[in-house]
Amino acid sequence: MQSPRGRGAAMRSINPPVVSYGSSTYQPAISSLDRPVQFLKGVGPGRAPLLQKLGLLTARDVLYHAPHRYEDASTITHIGALATGMDATIIGRVVSAGVLPTRKGLRIFQAVIRDDTGMIECAWPGQPYLERVIHKGDLLLLSGPVKFFHGRQMQPREFTVVAGEGETPGDDGAGFIFPVYPATEGLTYRQLRKLIHDNLDELLRRVREEEDAIPADVLKRIEVEPLWKALDHVHRPTSLAEAEQGRRRLAFEELFYLQLLHARTRHRTVAERAGIAFQRKDFLVKPFHRQLPFTLTNAQKKVLKEIGEDMASPKRMNRLLQGDVGSGKTVVALFAMLRAVENGYQAALMVPTEILAEQHARTLQRLLADLPVSITLLTGRLGTKQWKEVSYRIASGDADIVVGTHALIQEGVQFHNLGLVVVDEQHRFGVKQRLTIQDMSQNGDTLVMSATPIPRSLALTLYGDLDISVLDERPPGRRPIKTALRMESSRPRVFKFVEEEVRKGRQAYIVYPLVEESEKVDLKAAAAEFEQLQGLFPHLRMALIHGQMPGEEKDRTMRAFGAGEVDVLVSTTVIEVGIDVPNATVMVIEHAERFGLSQLHQLRGRVGRGSEDSFCILIFGGQGSLERLKVFASTEDGFAIAEADLRLRGAGDLFGARQSGLPAFRFADLEKDLNLLSAARGEARAIVERDPELANHPQLRDALSTRYEERARMFRVG
Repeated sequence: MQSPRGRGAAMRSINPPVVSYGSSTYQPAISSLDRPVQFLKGVGPGRAPLLQKLGLLTARDVLYHAPHRYEDASTITHIGALATGMDATIIGRVVSAGVLPTRKGLRIFQAVIRDDTGMIECAWPGQPYLERVIHKGDLLLLSGPVKFFHGRQMQPREFTVVAGEGETPGDDGAGFIFPVYPATEGLTYRQLRKLIHDNLDELLRRVREEEDAIPADVLKRIEVEPLWKALDHVHRPTSLAEAEQGRRRLAFEELFYLQLLHARTRHRTVAERAGIAFQRKDFLVKPFHRQLPFTLTNAQKKVLKEIGEDMASPKRMNRLLQGDVGSGKTVVALFAMLRAVENGYQAALMVPTEILAEQHARTLQRLLADLPVSITLLTGRLGTKQWKEVSYRIASGDADIVVGTHALIQEGVQFHNLGLVVVDEQHRFGVKQRLTIQDMSQNGDTLVMSATPIPRSLALTLYGDLDISVLDERPPGRRPIKTALRMESSRPRVFKFVEEEVRKGRQAYIVYPLVEESEKVDLKAAAAEFEQLQGLFPHLRMALIHGQMPGEEKDRTMRAFGAGEVDVLVSTTVIEVGIDVPNATVMVIEHAERFGLSQLHQLRGRVGRGSEDSFCILIFGGQGSLERLKVFASTEDGFAIAEADLRLRGAGDLFGARQSGLPAFRFADLEKDLNLLSAARGEARAIVERDPELANHPQLRDALSTRYEERARMFRVG
């Protein structure tokens, strides 16, 4: 969730905006906590610009400026009790400090630290610059091993300057937790700590005077602290457990407001417009089911039941279907589309690329060859005459199922009676695009699909406005992909294996993380390597594809590879979402350590689509990434891989620029706060169901409008 007023807020007025909710317009109340930060004690007009660099415009912003870590002085060892061989944490004042040169030219910074029980020398070999950081009289918190060097000596692994000479931040040690705040040039974390603590009592008094925006019964059910107490515990904890209690309350607040936005979006999509109650007629669905050459998995049956119940309801369906590569999402979507068609409505399937649209159209025509259902393809490649013909078929209702790209939502495309919109590869579309897609049908259902497995916590964060179905079972008979890890020294043997597979009539991908070589990054680049590979394999048909190529050229290259006219496709991650090429059996990924596990999983999914054995070979440099890559090689379960990726890299890196709508949290941790997130979703939905315009919850309405206005606009509920 965005923090109260993001970093860009420095350029905006702090006056609350006029906001529309339904048919009513109002201006949120101005709180004393929303006064400019310059009026706080110790700030003034001179220091205010420094705080603004941290995104702190108001007193409330300062309260929500969370420490990024705590230094724990509650378990310190007295200096007098230190013994050689111990690993300890101490706190004390600097008695003397300076740089000591050695005969070999090494410069050692040394400081003598004293507490009430004794003194010890601390040494930092090769770090003379600390002379500018640590001064006589400073109060230091230090951790490290105690060694013997002309007496006891500590060589600290880490240290914190808790206070300067003459400063007393509470008891000089025992039982005290020191918060360390994100700082900026010209404003140290110590200065920030003093500023916050000097104003904390007054700010907490103001918080207590205001009514907590989150209803008391909600806080009681979740078992979290009142806001004022949580803020006190975050900034002034007496133990790490107390700091965690405060963080948990503020984490719930972040998650709750996000889910409130999702709930209002869901209400706007599902409840404010009448939906279509699709009847179960089965004159298309049953014949289709009977002719399937395979048995549906239990996961598919479960998801079809969820979708069937949604479609039978008079409310609009707004559901996300998550499933790994090969889990059978297309078949599930086709059941839903046939349900719409047999009720006299049209269905639209929207995908991100033209070549994928063509593949889906062919698949649907093959699966429905014996049923009276028309499949129509609409892409930007159509000529003017074809476009008019296809547009007429769509507008007249002759097109039962329309498969297309963004062309489906272009001006001039008019459906006769659109009842269901299916969006494939959902992660390629942002929040705003998704809401636009949902508006294609005034009262029809929406099913969005994603082949990018993501942890449940991320799914609830990104798609909290959607009901979520998961296909976590793969159809029997799908051959496993053999995954191998190879050091760079093994590259010749890997390429020889690629050549052997091509001689058997197979095809291969070789993927690089960059397009062109960079002086700053020592990585093999696709364009440069393509030329070398052509020289290495002069007898093989090779092609290059990357994201900087014009769309038509990319399509031509992918079509040629799909048609078997190219043996080896050299590529960047542009093929992460690509066409189905059953004859491709080898995926070689260079510099695999540069990719996230989920991205590697998507690339691996490009092979293993035919009846032959398939292989994914990761070429990597250095042992540092080996353990992470071993996790990937050990499983083909996309959800397990996504959980590992979230744990190892975090939510932001997991999606990067590919995913829009992922909020930045200050307090919430998606890996460990799943229960809080689920509870926040349930509470938010319950409130919106009873009070969709938050007329009876003015504090919540004000908080959304003033503190989270940008995201409210994104979700079109503000």
